[in-house]
Amino acid sequence: MTLDILYYLTVGLFLTHELDAVNRREWRILPGFRALPERLGEQLFIWLHVPVIALLLIGGDGERVNAVRVALAGFAILHVGLHWLYRTHPANAFNTFSSWSLILGTGGLGAAYLLVAALT
Repeated sequence: MTLDILYYLTVGLFLTHELDAVNRREWRILPGFRALPERLGEQLFIWLHVPVIALLLIGGDGERVNAVRVALAGFAILHVGLHWLYRTHPANAFNTFSSWSLILGTGGLGAAYLLVAALT
């Protein structure tokens, strides 16, 4: 697999996880967001993804190894750990095979990207 394919698959899984995160009301788990009124937390969670997604699409384009790609790959691994830490939170609804497949798949592809990047 090329680095481009690994990056874009990581982005694809990450963005699909974020769709799942809206469905599962992830803002209810996140520090800072969970104290907000429900509707405000939901809207902030959704709208703050606009610059993140733009960065992944624009900043991840170009060189096969760049800061945005490496940052996403590293965050994908860290992200698995965050979900593991919050797995028992009362508002956590990421309890399906599909949700965990997206979370673990994103982390696995991020690790694969970093490994291949380091070896090339």
